[in-house]
Amino acid sequence: MRKARWLAEWRYSDKKPVFYHCISRVVDRRYVLGAEEKEKFRALMRIYEKFSGCRVAAYCLMDNHFHLLLEVPPMPIGGIPDDELLSRLTALYGEALVAEVAGEIAEARRIGAEFRIQGIHERYTYRMHDLGEFMKGLLQRYTQWHNRRHSRRGRLWEDRFKSVIVEDGVAARTMATYIDLNPVRAGIVKDPAEYRWSSYGEAIGGGAKGHGRTARAGLVRAWGAHQGMAADAGLWAGEVSRSYRGMLMGNAVGKTTEQVARDGKLVKKVLRKGTWTETASHERNAKAAGEIPFATALRRRVRYFTDGAVIGSRAFVEEAFVKTRERFGPKRTSGARKLKGSSSSMGAAIWSLRDLRKGIT
Repeated sequence: MRKARWLAEWRYSDKKPVFYHCISRVVDRRYVLGAEEKEKFRALMRIYEKFSGCRVAAYCLMDNHFHLLLEVPPMPIGGIPDDELLSRLTALYGEALVAEVAGEIAEARRIGAEFRIQGIHERYTYRMHDLGEFMKGLLQRYTQWHNRRHSRRGRLWEDRFKSVIVEDGVAARTMATYIDLNPVRAGIVKDPAEYRWSSYGEAIGGGAKGHGRTARAGLVRAWGAHQGMAADAGLWAGEVSRSYRGMLMGNAVGKTTEQVARDGKLVKKVLRKGTWTETASHERNAKAAGEIPFATALRRRVRYFTDGAVIGSRAFVEEAFVKTRERFGPKRTSGARKLKGSSSSMGAAIWSLRDLRKGIT
């Protein structure tokens, strides 16, 4: 019997953000996700994002797998208003069905049948603000399209998707960076801005409206949720975009750009040259200890980020351990584990709940 998925204990609270790093691979690790397939997957991802109320803070679609940094806000206190429910339904359903649901709600409101209104809402809201339902809907809908498109049958994704709880703040920023660096690690591009099927590539090249704006809003949330930053694309330009690019480019000095409006269009403007300094002390300490620098480690596979169960500060991981003590044997006395291997230089800022021993590079 497989274990229940590890979910954040505070997932019903509106006081603390809930992030998950979600990963799934194509069965047999086959390279079947080409340009058309990635475009379709991303379109469906955005549809389910609107429908579910979940937020894709960062993502990257590769040829045989994908990564999502997904924020799952709790269901609003008092439930979802009628007009918002109908708006969300338009993402998945046609006008006729939405009009039918609107008519049902209006009639129930007219006669004061609150129990009937609740039933109508529950028909759809059980799939909202829920990690499992978001991923189930997205993967099933994409599989159906993929199988029709390629005249195939059967499952497309190996096993069930993996998920890791990620603390907001340094861990979420680092995870978003790690996700956007996937095509760099694979040798596809040198600059993550050049890869179009990622949150950063879409944020840079997606334009002022639509999904480019959505990608920027997601990265703002990944960057500043711990500071109370809303998912507002308008907060991207300036310090957030400069700092995030600095993380992506590591210690390399390069041109920092942001998108600015000029003659009604978004264009790239070189702001200054510089480097990211937030983890400079960690970098110096790592070099002094003969370890691999933080920025370099992000360009390697970090198995903790996919199998660590809970990733964050030492206090955060310890808290998760205490709240889920029953998952561990009696000999386990503490939760937080230092990262080993090439990612050991992250140990001052990021800890893992699982003490991995194999596959650590």
